[in-house]
Amino acid sequence: MAKVTSITTKKGDAGESYLADGKKLPKDNLVFEVLGNIDELNSHIGMVVAQLRATVVVQKELLIEQLEEAQSNLYLLSGMVADAPKLSFPKSKLDKIEKNADALQQQMAEGWTTKFLYPGGSVIGAYVDITRSVCRRCERVIVAYSREQAVKPIVLQYVNRLSDYLFILRCFVNLQFGVREKQFSKG
Repeated sequence: MAKVTSITTKKGDAGESYLADGKKLPKDNLVFEVLGNIDELNSHIGMVVAQLRATVVVQKELLIEQLEEAQSNLYLLSGMVADAPKLSFPKSKLDKIEKNADALQQQMAEGWTTKFLYPGGSVIGAYVDITRSVCRRCERVIVAYSREQAVKPIVLQYVNRLSDYLFILRCFVNLQFGVREKQFSKG
């Protein structure tokens, strides 16, 4: 029988946890709210990846690859927020997600962004919408945290670009499924 390694350390039983640099803080410190939001965002991206794997959509493997790269990038950003020593996030990763978003956008009809769209459409489109909403919440929490602790600008920039990418991805997959987007109208 294989030896099981317990993940239970019991160090957090008193309501405190540690950053990557060893600093101990109460679990309700805003830094853990940021890290928790990034973790939740990463989990939702995992749900989108699972949904993509279970369906037929144009460029499925490329989309999965892009989303899994975003997940990896979120781990790096979490490490930076948690003050992991010697961790960096090259600008090329920010440039790449912008390039990915632009490439998807170029495959859609001109003027597709001129109206507010109701969330959803297809099932996978709805999952991407939820993921984008979590991404926006994550962004707001990072902004709040940055008021009390310096956060490298690339952290917020990447999360902002990721939410843009997710909106475009949602529209792209809905287009692939032939979903007619429901547009908001004041009347």
